[in-house]
Amino acid sequence: MPSFIKTPEDQTGISGGVASFVCQAVGEPKPRITWMKKGKKVSSQRFEVVEFDDGSGSVLRIQPLRTHRDEAIYECTATNSVGEINTSAKLTVLEGKNTLSPSLSLSLSLALSKTAYYCPSTS
Repeated sequence: MPSFIKTPEDQTGISGGVASFVCQAVGEPKPRITWMKKGKKVSSQRFEVVEFDDGSGSVLRIQPLRTHRDEAIYECTATNSVGEINTSAKLTVLEGKNTLSPSLSLSLSLALSKTAYYCPSTS
């Protein structure tokens, strides 16, 4: 049965910006990662799925964000011949910076700047 070693986390983004979700799983045989939004496989020119070199996971990148269209629960599924597991994260998209109060804009900028990205080694 697959098991997750990295799961996507809830995020808040700004319209016109970028959101990235990371999902990684292990198992024997090696599980395949797929991304779903509202029960359907993600597919749009604004959605990019980048697979890890070792095939153990992927990053779902959404750019540019659209306020109502992209706000949703995104689900990561890891599947192999033994079974399937799911995890999910919520994306909240705020209107562009012009509509934010200065204090909210500053705290959001600080929060977004602390977002960590996982980059597996390529060796």
